Amino acid sequence: QGLLVESGGGLVQPGDSLRLSCVADGRTFTSPRISWFRQAPGKERGNERDFVATMDWTGGSEYYADSVKGRVTISRDTTKHTMYLEMNSLKPEDTGVYYCAAGPATLTSLQAMGANNYDYWGQGTQVTVSS
Repeated sequence: QGLLVESGGGLVQPGDSLRLSCVADGRTFTSPRISWFRQAPGKERGNERDFVATMDWTGGSEYYADSVKGRVTISRDTTKHTMYLEMNSLKPEDTGVYYCAAGPATLTSLQAMGANNYDYWGQGTQVTVSS
């Protein structure tokens, strides 16, 4: 099994920025589709995680949820086995537990938005946007 560990969450005010990180062991990131999902308050099941952003670990093929386009950037550092989610102009509706995930290269862009299609998950990091 691969291991993913998120960090960088916290309590921020509307309009603030955060950068989330997800460090993986080398085995996990042989699954080259990497993504971020958010589980909103009150949603408990794994399949209730909302898609945020995805990219190919080798670079490119970036897709974003409509709700975050223009405010969020997904990226990765291959030398550090780390993926990032840079979030700007945060809104209260961005609140939730953020999970990184890794899945197979064969996922289409539509499949990449489905939480059920991923093999590896981190433990999550809480982001709370509140004044």
